[in-house]
Formats: sequence, C-alpha cells, structure tokens
Amino acid sequence: MEWLSLNTIREKYLSFFESKDHLRLESFSLIPQNDKSLLLINAGMAPMKKYFTGEMTPPRKRVTTCQKCIRTPDIERVGKTARHGTFFEMLGNFSFGDYFKEDATAWAWEFCTEVLEMPADKLYISVYEDDDEAWDIWTKRRGVAEDHMVRLGKEDNFWEHGAGPCGPCSEIYFDRGPEKGCGKPTCKVGCDCDRYVEFWNLVFTQFENDGNGNYTRLSHPNIDTGMGLERLACILQGVDNIFEVDTIRNTMKHVSEVAGVHYHESEKSDVSLRVITDHIRSTVMMISDGVLPSNEGRGYVLRRLLRRAARHGRLLGIEDTFLYKIAETVIRESGDAYPALREKHDYIIKIITIEEENFARTIDQGLTLLENMIKESDGVTLSGDAAFKLSDTFGFPIDLTKEILEEKGMAVDEARFAALVQQQKDTARSARKVASTEGWKSAGLSLGDLPETAFVGYTDTVATADVLEVLTADGEPAQSVSEGENAVLVLEQTPFYPGGGGQVCDTGVIEGDGFTFRVEETNKTPKNVILHKGTVERGSVAPGDPCTASADAARRNAIRRNHTSAHLLQAALREKLGTHVEQAGQLVNEKEMRFDFTHFSPLTGEELKEIETKINEVILADLPVETVETTIEEAKKRGAMALFGEKYGDTVRMVDAGGYSVELCGGTHVSSTGQIGLFKIVSEASVASGVRRIEAYTGLNALSYLNKTENALLTAAATLKCVPDALTQRAAAVNAELKAKEKELEKLKAEIAAAKAADLFKAVAEKNGVRILTADAGEADANALRTLIDGVKADDVVIVAAGRNSEKGTCSFACFCGKNAIAEGAHAGNIARAAAQIAGGNGGGKPDSAMAGGKDVTKVGEALESVAATVTAMLK
Repeated sequence: MEWLSLNTIREKYLSFFESKDHLRLESFSLIPQNDKSLLLINAGMAPMKKYFTGEMTPPRKRVTTCQKCIRTPDIERVGKTARHGTFFEMLGNFSFGDYFKEDATAWAWEFCTEVLEMPADKLYISVYEDDDEAWDIWTKRRGVAEDHMVRLGKEDNFWEHGAGPCGPCSEIYFDRGPEKGCGKPTCKVGCDCDRYVEFWNLVFTQFENDGNGNYTRLSHPNIDTGMGLERLACILQGVDNIFEVDTIRNTMKHVSEVAGVHYHESEKSDVSLRVITDHIRSTVMMISDGVLPSNEGRGYVLRRLLRRAARHGRLLGIEDTFLYKIAETVIRESGDAYPALREKHDYIIKIITIEEENFARTIDQGLTLLENMIKESDGVTLSGDAAFKLSDTFGFPIDLTKEILEEKGMAVDEARFAALVQQQKDTARSARKVASTEGWKSAGLSLGDLPETAFVGYTDTVATADVLEVLTADGEPAQSVSEGENAVLVLEQTPFYPGGGGQVCDTGVIEGDGFTFRVEETNKTPKNVILHKGTVERGSVAPGDPCTASADAARRNAIRRNHTSAHLLQAALREKLGTHVEQAGQLVNEKEMRFDFTHFSPLTGEELKEIETKINEVILADLPVETVETTIEEAKKRGAMALFGEKYGDTVRMVDAGGYSVELCGGTHVSSTGQIGLFKIVSEASVASGVRRIEAYTGLNALSYLNKTENALLTAAATLKCVPDALTQRAAAVNAELKAKEKELEKLKAEIAAAKAADLFKAVAEKNGVRILTADAGEADANALRTLIDGVKADDVVIVAAGRNSEKGTCSFACFCGKNAIAEGAHAGNIARAAAQIAGGNGGGKPDSAMAGGKDVTKVGEALESVAATVTAMLK
C-alpha cells in the first residue's frame, strides 16, 4: 500500500469515478442553498437532497464530488482529543436512479484494492442484517471471504431520517492490526477500539418509509456513498489521527513555528495547537464561501471558531495577531483543490485580520473582568448575568467563557444566560416590524408534473400563451376562478421575471377574451415552474384559456437600469477599493439600487465622488451590454464575477457591459449603458461587521432626487437671503454670528446669575476670616445649585445651597469650600453630609466640593441653620 498525499487521494478518487462516467462537480458552498434546515453543509449528500427527493433534476444521473463540510456539535472537544475536528472533506459517488448495488460495490472494491492498492485481507465489510442481496454480492461477486464479512443491526447499517427515501448500508473497514486494538478476544468489526476503522459508507436507498415503519420498494433506487478524505489519508499514510495527515500537519507546523512550541512536548500546548490548526482550516473555508463574522447563525459559528483559536494563541504565548499568517498555509495546501481560496486570498486574510484585531481590543479587558467575576462568585458557578455581560459587552462567546471556567473547575448558569439571550432577542424583535418577503411560497401548492415554464422575458415584456394550471390562493387546483378571487396561474411561457439574485419580480396583467388577471407577485418552484399570483379583476379564467401576458414595461425598464448599475458599481468599487470587495447582497427594484459589499471602513466623500463619476462616465460611453450563455469555464476565462456561495451549472448566463463589468447573472438588464441615463449615490453606511451598503438612484428616479435636492437648496438660499452659489459662505457666516450671540448670551446669563446669587445668599457666620454663606434656592436640582454657587465662589468662603424636588419629596445640598477655608479645616464633603443627615439623607464628596441628598423637604430650613455650627466646629 503506497503512501499518498491527501491532495493526491482526492484527485485519484474523483478521476476514478470520472472514468466510470460520473460528472465531477465542484464542492458546493458551505452555505446551504434553498435549505433552511441546515446552518452549514455537514455531509457530502446534503447539498443534493433535492436531487434524491425529485424536487430538482440532477445535471447527470451519475455524479462524484469532494464536498467541504463543517460540523460543530463537539466544538468544545476539538483540541482536547486528536479525533475531533470541525472541518472535513467528504468524498462521494452518487447514482440518481441509475446504477445500484452491483456497480457500487464493484467500483468501491476496485478503487480500494487496485487504485489505492489496499491489501484485500485488511478490508472488512459490514452489511445490514437483513440485506442478503448485499451479502451475496460482496461474497460471491466481489470475492470477499465470509470471515471478513459482518452483519450489523438497524442502528449501525440502515440509513433513514423519518419519512422518505431510506435503505440499508454497507460499510468498508480497514484493519490497522492487533497492536491498535483493545486486546479483548471479542474485538471485531464494530468494536469501539482503534483497530477496525470504518472509512467508506455505501447507502443503498431502495425503500420509501411512510413514517409509520412501513417500507415500499422504490422503482428507481439510488446510491449515496460517503468517505472521509482525512480518515482515508490516515490509513494510507499510516498515522493515528487527522492532525498527522500531511496537509494538516503542515498547518500545525506553521502554528508551532509562530508559537515557538512543538507538538507532543506537553499535553496543554498540544490542545492549543490542535484547536488553532482545526479552527483556522474551518475559518478559511467558511470565509471563502461568503460567511462573515456576526453574532448569529453561521456568522456566529465563524466568530466563535476565530475567537477560540485566537485565545488559544494567547495560551501559547502569542501576543500579536497571527491567524492570518496560518491562513496562508491553509490556502497554499488546499488552493489546487479549491481555486477560490487563491482567488479570494486577500479577502480571506483581511477578514481574519480584522476579526482578530477586534477581539484583541476586548479580550484583555474581558479576561480581567472575568477573573474579577470569578473572585466574586461562589467558586462553583458563574451567574448567567455575568456571562451575558461578557458576551454582550465584550464579545466573549459563551463557549469561551465556559471553557475558561472549566479549566478552573467551575460552570456557568446556562439556563439564566439562555433566558437573557432570549429576552434580548424578544426585545429586538418587538422593536422592529418585519415585512415578510416570504409570505407566499411554492411549497404546498399542488403542481403535479407541470413542465418547466419557458421564460421569454429577457427579450420581451409581452407574450401569448395558454393557461396550463389554475390554483386557488390555498394552492389547490381549480376548474376556474372568478372576479374578485385571489389565485395562482401557470402559463406555458411567460415574460414575467420571477425574482432572484436580489432583483424583484415583475408585476403586470394577464388578459384573455373573458378575463383580466392582475399579477401582483411572480415566483418559481425548484423545478422552474413560474407562478403568477394575483387577483381576477374581470370575468373568469380556467386551464386551457389562451391569454396575453404583459409585464409592466415601464417598471421593468426602471428595474433593468438599477440592475445594470449594480454591476457597474461593483466593478467601480473593486477598481477603486481593491479586489477584496465582493457582493454581500443586493436589492434591485423600480425605485432604487441597494448594494451590500465587503469592505472594512467607511468610504470617504472623495471616494464616493470618484466612484459615482466613473459609473457616469461608463454610462455616457453608451457601452453595449451583451448577454450570452456559455460554459462556466469560458466565463471564468473572461474574468466573469460569480456570486459568493452560488452554485452554477454547466451553462451559465454572462452579462458583459462593454468589458468594464463581466458577471454571471440571471437577471434582466439594459442593452447599453447609456439607457441607464444617470447614476446618483444617495447614501453609504455600515450594515454589519465588514459589510458596507450603498444606495443609489438611476434614470428618472435620479433626476427626481436631484430636483428635490435643488428645491431644498433654493428654499434654503431664499431663507438666508442669498443666491444658491453663495449658500455655503452665507450659512458659515450665519453660524459664526449665532455662536457669537450664544457666547454673549451666556455672559449675560452669568452676570444675571451672579447678581441673583449675591441677593440670595446670606452670611450666617464668620470665623478666622472664613465667611459662611447659605441659600435656600427653592425648586432647584443639583445642576442649578452648582450654577448658583459658581456665582459667589471665593477663596475665603464656605457655601451651602439647598434645593427641593417637591414632586418626589426630596432635597439636595451643594457645598463649596474655598482654598483658605480648607486650609482652616473646612471639608465640603463632611459639611454636605451633616446637612443631608438632618433631612434624612446622606452624601459627601471632596474637600472643595460635594453633593448630598435628603428625603424630608420639611427639614431643609433646619439643615441650613445647622451649617454655621457645623463649619465653626471644624475651623481651627
């Protein structure tokens, strides 16, 4: 058995199944597409679920992939053992109703024994206990000895997930030798020890489970196999765990060099080395697929991994940011298999650097706070309130707090923490109104086997067609719907764009001889059946009726202008700011263009002006906007930009705006840049960490915005009695005048206050040249009392002023002592406290100034009368 690198194993596998007429697909994005059941792709077949269920048609009946996967349920175990990891690659070959057990087992055996040259006597096979068919194929057709076969029960060798397709499994194991075993006489395949390693699972999806334990055989069974690439590499490289596999070992070696420690020197540093090595691999892959750090969802998973890795760097003695350096090794080791890593190199490094820098600014303060919280705790459990404060204020993930506490033999009140998190979510949810963009779905509609709708809207806004299906608002088939009823129509062809890629759907009218149907929303199913939702305004409509479908042309043209301008904006941003700029979301409707992009600081006014000018120059050049269908390979050769995380088929639609902007896009666009007319940026702001948003208008909307701005300018100029060109200077002059008047007013107020204060204060005593003054200011708060005292301050005085809040029934005392009075023994804090205590309160302060509060306003007079005696007793 030959030693093979991880990258070589991957290529051998994919090439082998290509030779068996499988279509090699690139790894799907880690961000699930149209699947809300998953946060991140966690298995090789996960992105292809809809191929297996029949919701979508696969590009070919035979497919092979190496799928990037992230699993985080055991994240706290990563590092503590050498077995756990969050990122892995899953090799798989799939049949969608094509070949079955015979070919699946033949190719698996051929790949293992002939391509990888694994000794047949080291391979063991498990089958489901009732699957005699698989047993016979392995023993009689593949030649596997029966003493290398084992039958296992449903828990181990039958795949099912509730109702739906399911079936028995067959697993291939490698015998690593008795020296790796537990030594028990009963040690065999299925034992928990390290001798027999399961590395390939073949799932024979041949049944349909009705959810009640009743199984019917599928007419077209499927094959779904999965083999962990790293686990296979462990076997072929003769190592005990994934951290010793070549590419992963090289990453750990880089961590060791940065930290100045070596693997296997101490268990404590080994834990940190494994954590950093695993987490940086996951981090790089997630960012390359468009995940950004945030406080929720998959963004939180990314932030959690980054911050856990950063903290373990601190534990190794690394004080500076370093994860971006390790990311370079990950990109180098995996860049051939995943070219996007190299293409997005600068972007990946930038995101990691910024997130680590942000965490570095808070971690020291957070750690200090946590240490203080631990000291103040009972030494057993940290309160949920304390943990929430760490998370909410200092960005400490609860998992990081738990990990630090665990090292000290403590726990956290997770129930209270969870309650506070939920309370925060509920508060945020009630503070905003959520306008649902998913109020109407194709799910639940009874569409039968309707064919894919022909979309002709790229060239036309009007088309004739027959009505294929009529559905009620509840999604049930209807013989007809009449005036006033809400319904869904399906046509054989349509000019209505169903929405997608940030572009809103078309609206308009569908008319026949006996009806008018107002289209209010357009959508499509996973099988590309386009659905027209709306209301019957006249007559009735039934399946088979001929009609004319007319999308609102004026609205469509405004949308097209905004969509093409979004492409130009992305090109201009990348040209001006750098290639780290990637689309992070967009909204294109008939009113505005809203474009979210990755960038790490606000754009300056000058940058925005240059970007806006560049786009308008491209518009004035009236460049042709050409749309062509081509292969993904050809599009990449022409430098076409692809959307983060999007999965493209063999044929793609490429929009080329005169060579200035080339993007893959399924939306509608103008035929030349000149049709955009005008482009005007109206705002730029942050929407998330590392994500900025630009809003802009085009065409008549831009003109309307400029007219509105001009009207405001003219009105302001008229108000300030100047011509518009002089408005800036006139506004500056008026502002200067106002500031001068404000200063003059403040001076007058101070003089008036001083005069009033002189009348209000009365001398109640004098000793050793120190004058003692008191004043009852009536209804006055603490600020008013301070202002009052400021008017009579002097070096030789002790001043006490009292004020009331009759509504609350409380009073306040302010005291000031001049420097000569302090030298004679006066102390403002003690004087204010003595007065407040008479009024049922307390307080204090510094020798020169103090505030105190009382609870009984009826005692204010008595308290002021006591001041003379209090101060006299203090003076020397």
